[in-house]
Amino acid sequence: MLLRLEGATVRFGGRAVLDGVDLAVAEHEVVCVLGPSGSGKSTLLRAVAGLQPLDAGRVLLDGRDQTKVPAHKRELGLMFQDHQLFPQRDVGGNVAFGLRMHGHARHEQGERVRELLDLVGLPGAARRAVASLSGGEQQRVALARALAPRPRLLMLDEPLGQLDRSLRERLVVELRELFGRLGTTVLAVTHDQGEAFALADRVVVMRDGRIAQSGTPLEVWQRPADAFVARFLGFDNVVEANVAGDVADTPWGKTPVPSGSPQGPRTLLVRPAGVLLADAEDGLPCTVTARTFKGSHVTLHLQPADAPRLEAACPLRLAPEVGAAVGVSFDPAETVVLG
Repeated sequence: MLLRLEGATVRFGGRAVLDGVDLAVAEHEVVCVLGPSGSGKSTLLRAVAGLQPLDAGRVLLDGRDQTKVPAHKRELGLMFQDHQLFPQRDVGGNVAFGLRMHGHARHEQGERVRELLDLVGLPGAARRAVASLSGGEQQRVALARALAPRPRLLMLDEPLGQLDRSLRERLVVELRELFGRLGTTVLAVTHDQGEAFALADRVVVMRDGRIAQSGTPLEVWQRPADAFVARFLGFDNVVEANVAGDVADTPWGKTPVPSGSPQGPRTLLVRPAGVLLADAEDGLPCTVTARTFKGSHVTLHLQPADAPRLEAACPLRLAPEVGAAVGVSFDPAETVVLG
C-alpha cells in the first residue's frame, strides 16, 4: 500500500475528531472520503499531509512512518477548495512554484509548465494573470500546480466545491479521465456524494471521526452499511422493521424483501424507484403532498394516514398531481435490509 493510516487519532479540546481511523490507499487508486461537516474528513487529509499532528496512531507512506517528516518533505500534492493561487504571479509562475522549491532548472520548469497546461486544457496560458481566470480555469491551474512536482500522492480538499453544478459535473469527468491517464494516486475529501461517486474507485463514508463504510461506489450505493449512510446518500425511505422470510413487518405494512435477507429486527431501505404507484383502492393508501421535477423523472412525496412519509420516483407523464389519492406497493428488487 502506498498510504496507510493506523489508529489515526486527533483530539480537539478532549473530543476525538479523528477516532482511531485505519485506512489504506493502494498505488494508482482514487479514494474519496465522504461525509457531512464535522465528520473528520478534512482533519484526516490534514493529518496525512503533515499539517495536523496526530495524538495517537501513525501515517505511513511506502511503509515509512511519517511522524517526524515535515509536510514539505512528504512527496504529496495538496489542492484546497479555494485554490490558493498566488495573485502576484502569472499562471506559469503558479504552476512552476513547486518545481522552484525543489530546485529544478529554469528550462525544466518551462517544459513541465507547458506540458501540464496542455494536460489540464489551458495551452498557452502561462502568461495570463490569475485575476483574468474563471473559477474553472483557476481550478485547472491549481491542479497543474499540485501535479507539477510529480507527487506520489495527490490530495484534494473539496476541489470543486466553489464551482457551479454544471461546471462541477463536467470537470469531475475530466479529472477522472486525467487521473486514469496519469496513473495518479488520489485521496480526496468532499461532502458531495455525486462528485465522490463519479470520481472514485473507492468511497469511504465517515461519521463522527470514524469510518462508517468503505467500498466501491456501486457497493456503497446498492448496500449502505446502516441508516446513517443510507440517509446521508439521500435515501429517505428508511424505517425499522422485523424481517421474517421474504416479508418485513414495517410501519407501511407487510413489505416484500429479497430472498436471503437477514432476519429479525432490522433497518429497511426502500429506494424511490421501489415505491410503486397504483389506483387509490389498491395497496397502501397515500396522498401526494409534493412533486419535484428532476429532469429525467419526478420525485413525489407521499403521506400515508399513520406511517412515515414515502418518497417515490416516476416518469413525468405518469406523475399524479399534488393532493391526488394513490395506492402504493413495494418492489423487493429496490428494497435493502441493512446491517
